[in-house]
Amino acid sequence: MSNISDIAVKNIKGKEEKFADYQGKVLLIVNVASYCGYTPQYKGLEQLNQDYKDKGLQVLGFPCNDFGAQEPGTNEEIATFCETSYGVSFDLMDKVHAKGAEQHPLYKTLTTSVEPQGDVAWNFEKFLISKKGEVVARFPSAVTPDSAELIQAIETELAK
Repeated sequence: MSNISDIAVKNIKGKEEKFADYQGKVLLIVNVASYCGYTPQYKGLEQLNQDYKDKGLQVLGFPCNDFGAQEPGTNEEIATFCETSYGVSFDLMDKVHAKGAEQHPLYKTLTTSVEPQGDVAWNFEKFLISKKGEVVARFPSAVTPDSAELIQAIETELAK
């Protein structure tokens, strides 16, 4: 099982953060975009954040422009859009490449750790990370934040 604890990322304000700092929390990592048919999932992701943050869940949104150029904005524009359009209070990170030659090391690990392996197919794919930093599940874009399948997986990890 792959672990992301030794990977560093930047938050949307450009500050470097290490996944080791999230030890003890269950993470839901999502590649997000502002102009996608799945963009309304921001509302559900924020609801998950509100419902489970006090129980140990941390939602992390990674803006990504790899799919249909649906995230063209700057980090500042993305943060403003998320806050004003969907009331997003969960952590937004620096824009990354989820696939291709410039794929971020995080996504290299995520996409080879659990089935189905391979490139992220579209915006709003979700990866669930255990409290120990292990990649434990992957959910396609069509699995909504309020789906029983995702909520069950989150609750199972939180209970460990």
